[in-house]
Amino acid sequence: MSEHIIKYGNSQLLLKKPLVMGIMNFTPDSFYAQSRVETEKQIHERVEQMISEGVDIIDIGAFSSRPNADDVSSDEEIRRLIHGLKIFKKIAPKIPISVDTFRSQIVETIFDKFGAFIVNDISAGELDDKMFGIVAKLKLPYIAMHMKGNPHTMQNNPIYNDLIKKISEYFTQKVEQLHQSGINEIIIDPGFGFGKTIEHNYNLLANLQEFQKFELPLLVGFSRKSMLYNLLNTVPEKSLNATTIVNTVAVLKGANILRVHDVQAAVEVVEIIEKLKE
Repeated sequence: MSEHIIKYGNSQLLLKKPLVMGIMNFTPDSFYAQSRVETEKQIHERVEQMISEGVDIIDIGAFSSRPNADDVSSDEEIRRLIHGLKIFKKIAPKIPISVDTFRSQIVETIFDKFGAFIVNDISAGELDDKMFGIVAKLKLPYIAMHMKGNPHTMQNNPIYNDLIKKISEYFTQKVEQLHQSGINEIIIDPGFGFGKTIEHNYNLLANLQEFQKFELPLLVGFSRKSMLYNLLNTVPEKSLNATTIVNTVAVLKGANILRVHDVQAAVEVVEIIEKLKE
């Protein structure tokens, strides 16, 4: 695995081995109920649990991107994030965070109130044409994800002539746009489950090593998603074993960051694979 350094503010993350990104949602409707936190007690318990299990980054969101989720206004998204981050920062001021948002206004507001973080944009700038400019101005690292359509349309019969070629072309274009905008701290996420059928998702996983050619950190997020529980005829609550299996495959194929609900299981994947390399 290539070594990468992600710089943000006065801090940096060294990716000598894969990192584990824990999911924390300040929402009432994310698809996996145990990732949702709203009260101070819930936030405190969730953060303490992830830290004790060895989390490297905590990804914070206030807008569910599951298919057909309700729209959330910018004002409500900001309100949820500020409420949650005030509590979070008291508990874990030094834990690196990413903020899962596609709105540049959110990025600017959260930066002004809490300082530097990693921007995690499911739309890679497609849903807000001001995003790249704001991220460049604030000198923030940026996660660009591939998604076909938007959260409301992405699962409406997505079709690709050549999935891997199409996503590769997408990232070639996006990385060039980001560089031209002045953004150099780039992480790419092929967007498992976003505008892709079960067959697309497993084709993407089987060919994940192809994205190492970009020589950029590669983030993957499979945790308890429908590509797992629909295939196995189960539910998100019973999909931890399946998540661990695909996380293992992804790390072996070059993934640098695992975005997960279950931190301990992902940390164990990384530890075992690192041991095999000795």
